[in-house]
Amino acid sequence: MVELRAMDDMEFQEYRARTVQDYAVDKTVAGTWSKDEAAALSEEAISKLLPEGLATKDVFLYTVLDAAEGTPIGNLWVQYSESKKGREAFILDIVIHEAYQGKGFGKQTLQALDDIAREQGAASIGLHVFGHNQRAYNLYQKMGYETTDMVMRKNL
Repeated sequence: MVELRAMDDMEFQEYRARTVQDYAVDKTVAGTWSKDEAAALSEEAISKLLPEGLATKDVFLYTVLDAAEGTPIGNLWVQYSESKKGREAFILDIVIHEAYQGKGFGKQTLQALDDIAREQGAASIGLHVFGHNQRAYNLYQKMGYETTDMVMRKNL
């Protein structure tokens, strides 16, 4: 079982630095950014999404814990917004550290978020998944997420 605990300042600083790097890699692998520009563009994107860090309005950053051991096993970043369909949650990032992958913790994290999002009044949860991340895509499908948009590209 997992527990979602609000990140503290130190966890946030470590998470933010890792996220900037990981996002740059993902955007490079996806072919969206070149290696030369990826680090700067990633820093810019994360800064825009988290202008006030942990205090950014409608943003919740969690440390995912193995509840049995109290061990940090990942992170979750969720933002809430209002739309014509009501309050919506959007997963900006979900990470289960490699040593804990394949053990059901991703599924449990998403289930825990379902409960929190309902408490926050959300009618839905959305997310983005990179095309090269088939493992995550499969998990999201198993958890009831449906494809709403798809962007494709062919390199020449």
